[in-house]
Amino acid sequence: MRKSGPPKGLISYLVLELLDERPRYGYELLGEITAISGGHWEPSYGSVYPILYKFEEDGVAERVERADEPDRKYFALTEAGREMLVEKRREIGGEAKDFGDVVLGFYHLYAALATDDRFAVDDADGDWKFSERYSAWIVEQTIRHHERDFGEFERIDATPEEFHAGNSENAEDSENTEDSGPAASGAVN
Repeated sequence: MRKSGPPKGLISYLVLELLDERPRYGYELLGEITAISGGHWEPSYGSVYPILYKFEEDGVAERVERADEPDRKYFALTEAGREMLVEKRREIGGEAKDFGDVVLGFYHLYAALATDDRFAVDDADGDWKFSERYSAWIVEQTIRHHERDFGEFERIDATPEEFHAGNSENAEDSENTEDSGPAASGAVN
């Protein structure tokens, strides 16, 4: 169970990965991270810019001057940054449970606001509602993204306890078939 927010280190990891692709400036990084989340999450300026300045101070990133945009502060990854990225990949790789907890936790809260009589949310004037229909739309979008990235969605009929017990037993089997989906071949819509 997570206490709050996205898993620790997520934003700095994303910044490192994006800087590894090519030099970028802060606002561009914010836009990229928002796009990666499908437009549903955007870190604050107050989280991205301090990371960039800390990376610069620590020698993880360096400013890059561009003649065509002299007023923008571009940052590029240094060799020390690439070494840090290797560590961050390992660190974030161990955060899968926290990511799942964030997604499931917020979905459960959404459903509770729609169904639990203790809550009386007044969402009559909003574009979104806490309702069965909107919940179904969220689930539908999740399935569509799953199918886009991994292939046909197959329901898993197991309690969390059964899933986790069986998942650890079948880890080798899933690793052998993991790279066969559309994302592995580069086919992303």
